[in-house]
Amino acid sequence: MIDWLQAHTPFPDTHRALGPDTDAPGLLAAGGELSIERLQAAYRRGIFPWFGPGQPVMWWSPAPRMVLPVSQFKLSRSLRKTIARFRRTPDTELRIDHDFPAVIRACADKPREGQDGTWIVPPIQEAYAHWHRAGQVHSFETWIDGELVGGLYGVNVGRMFFGESMFAHRTDASKIALAALVCFCRANGIDVIDCQQQTEHLASLGAVPWSRERFEAHLKQVVDQPRPAVWAYDDSLWALLAQASSSSPEPFES
Repeated sequence: MIDWLQAHTPFPDTHRALGPDTDAPGLLAAGGELSIERLQAAYRRGIFPWFGPGQPVMWWSPAPRMVLPVSQFKLSRSLRKTIARFRRTPDTELRIDHDFPAVIRACADKPREGQDGTWIVPPIQEAYAHWHRAGQVHSFETWIDGELVGGLYGVNVGRMFFGESMFAHRTDASKIALAALVCFCRANGIDVIDCQQQTEHLASLGAVPWSRERFEAHLKQVVDQPRPAVWAYDDSLWALLAQASSSSPEPFES
């Protein structure tokens, strides 16, 4: 039985989330609102909202938790070449927070792996857009010839980045944005990106499952640290991909 939250009801202990042998593994609570204060309290403990059209707000804390340690990002030979070509091509740019509303709309149009429809329902879009304007939700965007062709968005609390969703209108456009996020995190002392759900795609990029205990212990160490002060992408950050584990021993091409 999960808790039903009222406006000021605190979250229950995350160990009370439904287990893997249930119909909703990771479900912790339902109800409440999507205010910045509620979202902030949730993410500090590794809890996030996820619900469909017509459903109440539902709060999740799955275990194990899929995370991407930025030191373990797998830069494949093909992605390495794609990024090098992207950087050489005129009228291409990696931008941060240039058009967040367009990014979250595009992500909403793309169903989560293994699901029909979107979980980025209008209340989620509105709440995260509000949180973005408050400076804690950010988008990484791949632009070609003045067109937004891929990207991702996520939440920053302290020295932690919680990835939410990504999209691509051209091949590898979301992977370019993810690689840029990895570079930005490396430059700003963010060691781990939360990926929430386990998928083969995330595993292929270096994501690994962490136990609840390990994930929450990491959160306690980083959520009260100062957040990055400047959210802008400089081309020099691409050099940090040289730190990536790769199937190819070749140095990164500029």
